[in-house]
Parts: sequence; structure tokens; C-alpha cells
Amino acid sequence: MNITATGGAAGEAPQDAALGHARGPLYKLVIGAIGIVYGDIGTSPIYAFRETFAGHHELKVDQLHIFGVLSLMFWSMMIIVTLKYVTIIMRADNKGEGGSLALLALINRTLSGKKKWTSGIVLLGVFATALFYGDSMITPAVSVLSAVEGLTTVNPGLQPFVVPIAVVILIGLFAIQSRGTARVGLMFGPVMVFYFVTLAVLGILHIMDHPAIILAMLNPLNAVYFFTSDFMRAFVAMGSVVLAVTGAEALYADMGHFGRKPIRISWIYFVLPALLLNYLGQGAMLLSADSATALLQVKDPFFYLASDAFRLPLVLLATAAAIIASQAVISGAYSVTQQAIQLGFIPRLRIAHTSESAAGQIYIPSVNWALMVMVILLVITFRSSSNLAAAYGIAVTGAMLIDSVLISVVLRQMWNWNRFVVGALVTLFFVVDFSYLSANLLKIPAGGWFPLLVGAIAFTLLTTWAKGRQLMINRMNEASLPMEIFIKSAAPSAARVPGTAVFMTSSATGVPHALLHNLKHNKVLHERVILLTVRIEDVPYVATEKRLETKDYGSGFFRVLLRYGFMEEIDVPASLAQLKDIGSQCKMMDTSFFLARQTLLASSRPGMAIWREKLFAWMLRNAESAMEFFKLPTNRVVELGSQVEI
Repeated sequence: MNITATGGAAGEAPQDAALGHARGPLYKLVIGAIGIVYGDIGTSPIYAFRETFAGHHELKVDQLHIFGVLSLMFWSMMIIVTLKYVTIIMRADNKGEGGSLALLALINRTLSGKKKWTSGIVLLGVFATALFYGDSMITPAVSVLSAVEGLTTVNPGLQPFVVPIAVVILIGLFAIQSRGTARVGLMFGPVMVFYFVTLAVLGILHIMDHPAIILAMLNPLNAVYFFTSDFMRAFVAMGSVVLAVTGAEALYADMGHFGRKPIRISWIYFVLPALLLNYLGQGAMLLSADSATALLQVKDPFFYLASDAFRLPLVLLATAAAIIASQAVISGAYSVTQQAIQLGFIPRLRIAHTSESAAGQIYIPSVNWALMVMVILLVITFRSSSNLAAAYGIAVTGAMLIDSVLISVVLRQMWNWNRFVVGALVTLFFVVDFSYLSANLLKIPAGGWFPLLVGAIAFTLLTTWAKGRQLMINRMNEASLPMEIFIKSAAPSAARVPGTAVFMTSSATGVPHALLHNLKHNKVLHERVILLTVRIEDVPYVATEKRLETKDYGSGFFRVLLRYGFMEEIDVPASLAQLKDIGSQCKMMDTSFFLARQTLLASSRPGMAIWREKLFAWMLRNAESAMEFFKLPTNRVVELGSQVEI
């Protein structure tokens, strides 16, 4: 299987993030990054430490285990987030854009001539995308539910209201998506800044009672002692410790919105210290309490950091942070889906742009409502964040492991780093990622099956669409007639009528089926015939001067290649208005667009299993029409049907 996008030069050096969306004063970008990028990892203190000690595999609350867990959390953040993502992977941006699909497109462009790499790398990148959809369902559920559960630390009698309140919040969150996030987004940064400051202050207040805990966290030997004294419990605990780094992949995925530098600065100088101080404070609080109090506090150590008077405000602040974290994941699902559509892995879906100034702010109704239904079902089914935490982690660790594979290819094949340096880094990343993934596999019976099931379904759909689309194009090309022969044989004898006819075709060679059918049934040709191919390049944005490419066949026939980046909005009429080498300007009132609508017939021909062919046919029937996707004027479109056997 190959990505359908093309373009770009092989062996490019890492691009500067400034080529992406990042614009404006540095401090504004830093605040914006804090508000959007760190919502997921920022809400981890609400449940990560709790799940490690009071989750499904409880740990004894004593110095050995607290020191060991804190050490694991610290070094996980340093290795996975700081070294792997912030220092290395964020250098591998695709013209300023990040994320698994952007990285996949970058690798595919560079290694397109090395087939032994390409197909396997593509499948890994697609599987990482599939896992993301499972993660995007669990994150809003566990974040909002864990925050609302803080109400029980204020008043235990509120327990029956936790699930209904969480459901109402989530429904409200998904309901406002169609209005866009521009105005709400302006509040994200300040709220999250205040949230992280609160994390740090609460942590410091308790660290003062047990300052030696700071050295305990920094000392990696405490993690070693944890494993040597009780290996099995330490290994199982890793399945919960990893919750402290969930959201690390968001740093890379959201790089195009803010740029590499603001994300690095905000992590190293603000977010990371705040998170570490809060985890230290939770550990110090448990160490300082008597055994009875510790048993109570370990069930919700985050909220017990605050005194009784400030606990309700902390619950409200945590809920706001959880909503922001959920918003970031939902927006990420839209962006990933848009990239997957443009790169040929998902059928066309209706995409609404909610901001005239911010190209990245989009809304996809089908994705929004599907996510909402699944998130609500998760909350109602699992009923507690502790139960949901059992399902959380597998998708994240799986995606992190795949990112390690992809970055190893980048380091060696693209950047030509020293093989010993690459070997040491990759070994470190693989050992850490595989250890966490292995520990999370123990969660499968308790709910870990859910993200794997979602990932398997999404992977099947993505690969079926990509493979089926390629088979359909190949079958249509088999009967394709060279354009030069068609012009010499058919054009002279056909009657010509005024106006321009635009025939949309996925192939940049041969005669489109719609043109043959039109000539066969209507017996006429327009004065000007444009064969238009829209190609999605494997870069996020295409320069204006490279947008259009025109070939003149003579006799009024032209072939036009229209290029877009995988992050751009496609508007065919607007682009055709810029054509200069085809005579007079294209006027929509004198232009007709001819589209071919294929009806697929499943067959036993080699290519795909029958059930996958039927699945592809169903996806094709339910895809958004090309007329809406390419923004064609509704009163200027003619659709011609044909049957294709795959």
C-alpha cells in the first residue's frame, strides 16, 4: 500500500517550525501552547498517582513504594517527554506540521524509492493513527469523570450525581463544537496557566513537610530498589505510572499551531516543574500522614492536597482543566481525520471551517457525534475514572512505541546520525516504551480491550479504503485511452458547443470515463475541455506559485493539475479562477463540471477479500459527494454513472 500523495524533495533537513501556523509574539505562543497542548498531560496528576497506589493493583503506601513511583515518574517524563518528544521528535516536522500522519508523509517522501521500508512504515503510521481514535474516546471520559469525582472529597453524599454531571458536561462540550473554539480558546491559556500555578503551589506546601522527597525523585536507584524488592508489583505499577506521560504525543501533533520553540519553552520552564512539584507534594503528603489518614488520602491524593476550604474551588478548576484537555483531544481528532482524508485513508467527509482567520479550526460533524456517543457510553459503562484508567494507556503506549520506530528511520535514513548514537537512543526508547506497553497489556481483561478493539476497527477501515481506492483507480486505468489518440479520432467528428467543461479525474493520464460517457450519450464536446486532477501533496501547504500546472493538448483540450497540502482547504472554483494559460478566464456561469460516480461490483479478482470489497463499496456510497468536497457550484455539476469491478 502506498500513500497517494506525492511531492517534495528527498533527504530534506529538518524544517523550522516557523513554516507552520506559528505567528505572533513568543509569550502569546507560549501561553497558547500551555492552554491547548498540555491539557491532557496536565490533568494526569488528578488520577495518575492515585491509580498507581489505589487502582486495580494496590501498592502499600510506604517510603519504598512512594520513592520508587516518584522516581519512575520523573525519569519517564525526562526520557519520554523531554528527550524523545521535545528534544528529538519535534525536529522531524513536515514543513512545520507534526503528528504521526505528517511524520509518515515526510518519511514516505524521503524513502519513496526504498520499497523494503515504505509499505511497512506506512502500515505502522496508519496503525498509530487508528490507536489515536481509541485514545480520543477515552481521554475526555477519564479526564472529566476524574475531575467531577473530586466532589466526593467535598461531600461523599454527591457520589450518585458524579456520572450524570459528567455526562451533562460532555454532552455540552460536544454540542458547542459546531460554533468553533476561537473565543473559548482565548480563555484556555490563562485558565491553564492558573491551573499549573495551582499545581505547583499545592505541591510546594506539602514538600516543605518532607523536603528530602525531592532527592528521592531524582535518584534513579529508588526505581531500581522498587523493582529489586518487588519486581511483579513494580512491573504492574508501570501500567499506572505511564498515565503521568499520557498526552506527550500532543506536543508533536500540535506543533504546527504554535511552533517548536514555544512548546519547548513552556514544557521545560513551566509545565514540567509544575507537574513534578505536584507529584512530589502528593508523595510528601502521604508520607507525612498517619496510616489511617494516608489510606483515606490515597483514594484521591490530588484533591486532598487542598484544605477543606479550598477543595471545592480546586474541583471546579480541575473540571475546567479537564474540559480544556477534552477540547484539545476532540480538535485533534478533527485534524487527524482531515489529514487522513487528504492522504487517502478515509472517505470524503463534510468539513466545516469555524474560523476565517485560523485554517486549523475545523469541525467534522460525523466525527463529533460519533465521538460523543462513544464517550458517553464509556462513562455510563465504566462509571468511574478508576475503571476507565484500566482501559487507558494501551493506545498511548502503542502509539509511543510506533513513534520510536518512525523516529529511528528518520535518525538513520534521513538525518544520517552516527549509528552508535542512533543505536543507543533507539535502544533506550524501545526498552522504555516496550516495558510500558507490556505492563499495559495486563489491563486487557479489565478494559484494555476497548482501545485495541477501536484501533483494530479503525485500522481495518483506513487500510480498506486506501487499498480499495487504489484498486478502483487501477481497474479504471486498465481501460484508459491515451488523450492524444482520443483527440485525433473523436474530437474532429464531434459537435462543439460554447462554454467550458471540467472533467474531474483522479488520474493525470488518459481520458476520464466521464468524458467518454458524455461523448457517447450526448454526442457533443465543449469548446474548451479541462481535465482536472486534484493532487494532495505530502506537505501541509503548497506555495501559490506551485498550485497549478497546465498542459495544452491543442484543439481546446487542456490538462490541469491542482496541488494542495494535506492541511489545506480545497476550493476548486477559486483555484480555476487563477488559470492563465487556457485562453479566457474560467467563468462559473459558462462552466460545467462533469463527475464520474462509480458503482462498485465485488468480484473474485485478485486484490482484496470479498468482505473488504463490500466494505469499501459501502464506504464509497456513504462518502461526501465530490461536488461538496471540492466546493463546486451545485447548479453547474453533471454526474455520470459507471460500474467498476474490483
